[in-house]
Amino acid sequence: MTKFPHLKQDFLASIVVFLVAVPLCVGVAVASGVPAELGLITGIVGGLVTGMMRGSRLQVSGPAAGLTVLVFEAVSQFGVAALGVIVLLAGLLQLAMGFLRIGRWFRAISVSVVEGMLCGIGLVIIAGQIYAAAGLKAPESGLGKIAGLPGMFADALGSTEAMASLAIGAGTIAVIVFWKKMPKAVRTVPGALAAVVLATAATLSFGLPVATVQVEGLLGVVQPPGAEAFGELGNPAIWGTIIAFALIASAESLFSAAAVDRLHNGPRTEYDKEMIAQGAGNTLCGLLGALPMTAVIVRSSANVSAGAKTKASRVLHGVWLLLFAAAMPWALALIPIPALAGILVHAGWKLIPFRQITALWQAHKGEALILIVTAVSIVAVNMFEGVLIGLALSVVKTAWEASHIKLEIIDKGAGPIQAYLSGNATFLRLPKILDSLESLPQDRPVELDLSGLHHLDHACRTALENWAARHSATGTEPVKVTEPEEAPAEKVTLA
Repeated sequence: MTKFPHLKQDFLASIVVFLVAVPLCVGVAVASGVPAELGLITGIVGGLVTGMMRGSRLQVSGPAAGLTVLVFEAVSQFGVAALGVIVLLAGLLQLAMGFLRIGRWFRAISVSVVEGMLCGIGLVIIAGQIYAAAGLKAPESGLGKIAGLPGMFADALGSTEAMASLAIGAGTIAVIVFWKKMPKAVRTVPGALAAVVLATAATLSFGLPVATVQVEGLLGVVQPPGAEAFGELGNPAIWGTIIAFALIASAESLFSAAAVDRLHNGPRTEYDKEMIAQGAGNTLCGLLGALPMTAVIVRSSANVSAGAKTKASRVLHGVWLLLFAAAMPWALALIPIPALAGILVHAGWKLIPFRQITALWQAHKGEALILIVTAVSIVAVNMFEGVLIGLALSVVKTAWEASHIKLEIIDKGAGPIQAYLSGNATFLRLPKILDSLESLPQDRPVELDLSGLHHLDHACRTALENWAARHSATGTEPVKVTEPEEAPAEKVTLA
């Protein structure tokens, strides 16, 4: 026991994480349009491979609801066979970023963009899974899903099967929400698992006409990508999807790691090593034709809350997933699809950062706007382009704020006119600066004080020198300039 001092805590935590992971692995796979077993395979790899590697000790990896939309789009566009190639190359890209020590730079991504991404994903998941809960086909686009909801409910009201299916989905959500109010002893069983078990029992007991998970067997779904799948690499569109998988999975994993670090007092995450671990896991998932993986905050927080001390808990959870998939595949065939849809509707709701949006709007309206635009763009276009729009807005906002400048003109009616510049003088605000200076009377001397500037770029310096030369050429006293504070604060003449 001295060699494994925390074995008891890690063993018990692994059981909890396993119970949390089973319905999520299956639900994410079904929502992604692939066989349920592929979700379990990704969970197994996340435990046995990524779980063994260095990075974040208590973080748990597997298929994530946050990638459901992107995976569904990829499967719809390129087919299930090409999924393995996409995940494989995304994993190799993650490995390269990890070895090049790029992992730490993901922490520089605007939090508003990340939260906007999660919000947009959450909205699309909720809208899409409501259709799945009713047993109806969802429109392709995010906007189509949301706009079609009233018609979907109208159609469901006229169908006994759809109403029964919706009832199971709604019941699943209700159990998950109210499970937190149950006695502590009861809550040792995760709410999502309890909801699935109760939904399955209700479906069987009442003989409800509800669709259940299709089972093909663990070995039956493992399809390493073949020559035809690699042939898809000739399609330029697939490369955008590969990059999107790699970047979004990496960002989600590393932000999850930062969140997990706040939940415990153990060793901190080694970000580049975590990127390598995620890349190794995704590379293997790609070779097996499985779903992409990320670190998942739901499983990770359950791991910490259950008392895990080392990475043994997440490795053991992978063992339990493997045993379940190998020994009890028949259990998957009993699970009602609307129950899985209900789990994902709840997961999508949790992705929407309601509190953060309110707090941002009160304190930083610009950041809140970036969050909202990113979310709306993901719903209106797609996830990859929506994130790019959010990043572009973030860069524009930063550049705009970095170029904030204040020009104060003091004219006492006699003597020189005093002009004070403070802030950051960049080319972005140059037209405004020049308009104000050129409006000054040509027959009056001017003192230009730049000592309040934090930054003066080359374009601004050149433009100010040219303005000073023009103003001095009218026969007035040469413009006197006080240089920014980083230079010696002395009076110099520009003429």
